[in-house]
Amino acid sequence: MDPNHTGPEEYGHGGDTPRQRPPRESLTSDLGQHTPVPARTVQLVSGDFLLTVNPVDGSEIEPCPPAERPARPGKLTESERAEVERAAAPPLPPGPAQPALPLLARQDERESLVRLLARGRSVRLVGPGGSGRTRLLDVVAEDCADLAPDGVVRLNGHRRTADDLVHDLFHAVFDAPLHRPDRDELLESVREIGAVVVLDDLEFGGAALDELLDATPECAFLFAATPDVADPSADAGVEDVELSGLDRAAGLDLLGHAVGRTLTDEEATWAGDLWFESEGLPLRFVQAGALLRQRDRLRAGTSAVDEFGVFEDVRPDEAPYDPADGDEVPLPSLGEAAAPAPLLASRLSASARATLRFAVALGGEVPHQAHLPALVGDTHADAALGELVSCGLVSPVGARYRLAAGVPAQLEAAGYTDDADARIHEAAQHYAWWTGHPSVTPERVCAESDAILAALTALSPLAADTADEPGTAVRLARTAAPAFASGLHWSAWERALRAGTETARIAGDVGEQAYFHHELGIHALCAGQLDRARAELEASIGLRGALADKRGTVAGRRALALVADRSGVPLAIAPTAAEEVPEAHVEESASPPRGVPMAFPDLQPPADTGLVVSGVVPAATVPQRTKDGVPGGLKGLAKRNLVAAGAGALLVAVLGTVVTLGATSGNDPASPSENVGVNPSASQGLDDGSLDADPAAGNKGDTGKATSRPTDPGPDGTLGTADDPTPTATESDEPSDEETGTREPGEPTKSTSPDTKPTKSQKPPTSNSPDPTETETEEPTGSPSSPDTEEPTEEPTTPGEPTTSDSASGPASSAPIETSASADQSTDPGTPDGDETMI
Repeated sequence: MDPNHTGPEEYGHGGDTPRQRPPRESLTSDLGQHTPVPARTVQLVSGDFLLTVNPVDGSEIEPCPPAERPARPGKLTESERAEVERAAAPPLPPGPAQPALPLLARQDERESLVRLLARGRSVRLVGPGGSGRTRLLDVVAEDCADLAPDGVVRLNGHRRTADDLVHDLFHAVFDAPLHRPDRDELLESVREIGAVVVLDDLEFGGAALDELLDATPECAFLFAATPDVADPSADAGVEDVELSGLDRAAGLDLLGHAVGRTLTDEEATWAGDLWFESEGLPLRFVQAGALLRQRDRLRAGTSAVDEFGVFEDVRPDEAPYDPADGDEVPLPSLGEAAAPAPLLASRLSASARATLRFAVALGGEVPHQAHLPALVGDTHADAALGELVSCGLVSPVGARYRLAAGVPAQLEAAGYTDDADARIHEAAQHYAWWTGHPSVTPERVCAESDAILAALTALSPLAADTADEPGTAVRLARTAAPAFASGLHWSAWERALRAGTETARIAGDVGEQAYFHHELGIHALCAGQLDRARAELEASIGLRGALADKRGTVAGRRALALVADRSGVPLAIAPTAAEEVPEAHVEESASPPRGVPMAFPDLQPPADTGLVVSGVVPAATVPQRTKDGVPGGLKGLAKRNLVAAGAGALLVAVLGTVVTLGATSGNDPASPSENVGVNPSASQGLDDGSLDADPAAGNKGDTGKATSRPTDPGPDGTLGTADDPTPTATESDEPSDEETGTREPGEPTKSTSPDTKPTKSQKPPTSNSPDPTETETEEPTGSPSSPDTEEPTEEPTTPGEPTTSDSASGPASSAPIETSASADQSTDPGTPDGDETMI
């Protein structure tokens, strides 16, 4: 309110016009206009490849330019190495600090391990779950801090392969961010490391362990494994140190430290029975101490409230009560002490019990304490981790926590898996959102990899039953896989991709399947598995081609071209499954149906023109040799093409000569050569075996069929001469199959055009003898040396002499060719009667 203007003016009803109030900034963004979150792309160097992790269209890979190649990595300083070790340690649980328990009855094993490591020997500490292996490794690592030039390196082998551990060792000693060296560079670098490597939770032995030892000859390893892990090979040179349970006195001492007070006689007797039942495992005494602490709280009951007040912070162990004073709580039974997880969990908070249900559903993986408030639905649920650690229900594994040995089975028997499906779905939804958030670094996602992969693996079998499960699993794999790749956790990257491929297949999401196949191909290419990379990329390109995804297809083709370059197999020879490569066609002339023409053939057009045959040659062809020594494959095929081309050229020249001679012969319409049909005019009778001539037009026996020869000999009295009259055309231009026989497929029919090539036909008989077998027709002879363009001259012929006109057939070959129309030589109904000339 303006103090100088009161009343109605302040509402705009008079006076000065009020100044416009500046707009107020909104506390929340407009829900209708979201700013698109940029994709988290990371560029890293893998071997001699430059890999750009693109979570949208798929990662892109190319040869690393020289300017982008990182320099030779240097070793971390002492302070930097301490920071790496601090990041690899499990986080401290919230709440009051728990007192550290002493290492009891392990002095002999401790001295033996330190002595062997000081001599440069590798040792394997073998003990069952709950025997205190991790606690002993911590103490030995402190004793060996000054033994090696590179100090002590702590690693964890839970679900890690030998190759993963070599890369973990490399990044623990060398400063190489966003750089994953190839195999040769990796081995060259780790050979320079001289450190005591403390490796907990080893899960392999045999040849894989030999590979790890051979790659690091200057390192001394201290392995911790369970008895079910495979033994090292005989040549590995690794000594085993057995870790057994505690004796009775040490067990009672450890129980007293866990409770924080002196044990009563009843508790000591109870602890003795527990020692016999648990075989002296330290974990059982830690859990038994938690049971006694809970019993002390229950014994306090309402008496402590009446004596000290509601707001007094009184510890039960600081105010012991006589059982006679009331609130007597019996000791747990021996069975409850041997399997104390259900009893311990029943006395914890609701958040702690919910955390245990999530851990059981995730296969024993406890989510990070930062995720517990979102998963449980309680803002103070992060304190549940402190309760679980103090009770001995969880144990540290690397930088995270897992359910302690034997606890998952005990909780499953108590019914903690009844709502496991719902817990898995909730965890998957939370991790799908968290891993895709741009503020979450890849290193944090890799630290939570086991819980994420457990949720993804457990969710995949449920995808077929629930409609929403496949979408959740696909989103989780889609967001987690690029983060694993960016964080150089490639074993987790591969597992996420394979789980995502399966869930996308179940969901029927073709686009997501294409993405996962593409990423698997990139992973295989970086790992040097070229065959698998080619198969995965081809599958991805095929799926993206069906979706018309151009950008994804381009990325896949680039990667596939890189695979082809590395494998030495061109893409033209090895076509992809998604791309249909056009087949190579080779055109060659087919052999005429009546044989191959001779070097100097008769200048007669064949009845059937040469056809062009399209031969299909496979795209992938390897040159081979035939039995005769002629090169086969592509070279042999080219040689055959040359031969076929030469034969075709010769045939074209011959036909051109025939056309030229026909064009220059005067084109007399009365010439018989102009009226030669494509089929003979006579056919063999079926009743008497004779060759009956077709009746001429106008006769009484006219059947309406045309004939191809004259019936009037003309003035000279000789048939077949130039003065013979032209036959009269009838209604039908083509003879029927019953009269002339069946034509061959593709045989040209008679044409009246002057440009049509004449076809050789049987000459009309020169005798009226009834027996056709006694009549023979000789071919006209001519000089083969006469030029092709020479114009033939007509010579008069005498009756009874054979006609030697070359107006239709041209010069004859030096070797005469006999033709016959006898019934014995024409038995094939598919061959034209009377024409058996082989060209």
